[in-house]
Amino acid sequence: MKTFLTILASGLLLVGCSEQPAPTAATKQEEAKPEPITGQSALFKMFQVARSWAPDATVLKLTSAHVEGVTDQPGKSGGWAAVFVSSGRSSSRSFTWYAVDQEPTIHKGVFPGAEESYSHGTTAPFAIGDVKIDSVAALDTAKVKETDYEKKNPGQPVIYLLEKTTKFPNPAWRVIWGDSVSTSGFSVFVDATTGTFLQIMH
Repeated sequence: MKTFLTILASGLLLVGCSEQPAPTAATKQEEAKPEPITGQSALFKMFQVARSWAPDATVLKLTSAHVEGVTDQPGKSGGWAAVFVSSGRSSSRSFTWYAVDQEPTIHKGVFPGAEESYSHGTTAPFAIGDVKIDSVAALDTAKVKETDYEKKNPGQPVIYLLEKTTKFPNPAWRVIWGDSVSTSGFSVFVDATTGTFLQIMH
């Protein structure tokens, strides 16, 4: 009888060991497809980290970045880069947010860059609270103005640039059709505080 019970217990142990553990929530999350996010969402994520570097951090610039393996959606990108300024430290610092890891230069989540000295240039720092319009809404406004261009140039990638220049009183989104700012043949400026159309640039 003891021999039978020993064999039975051993069999149950082997069956238990052969069963694969159920995937955890963390495993499922890791396997999930990386998703792009809006410019405002990325900016807030980076701002939270920037404030630990400098409590008086203000925004100087935000740009989108295309990332291999992450499909952009209207107003959303798989990568964003921002520059923050600290008047108290007389310096600036860059931060990035990416949906994925791609060594050696692309790091998932928020990643800080090096601190650099800062002097006023053609763009001015602005408070993050001035960004009331997200990149999705900016694209919607810009698309009303670019219908003819898109028909003549279908399939162009879209880039987003947020900064404050002397041209406009508030920070503005520049919605850019093309592979880069320098090679773009068409872009639209949208007020990042009010959402109003500002200007077309060819």
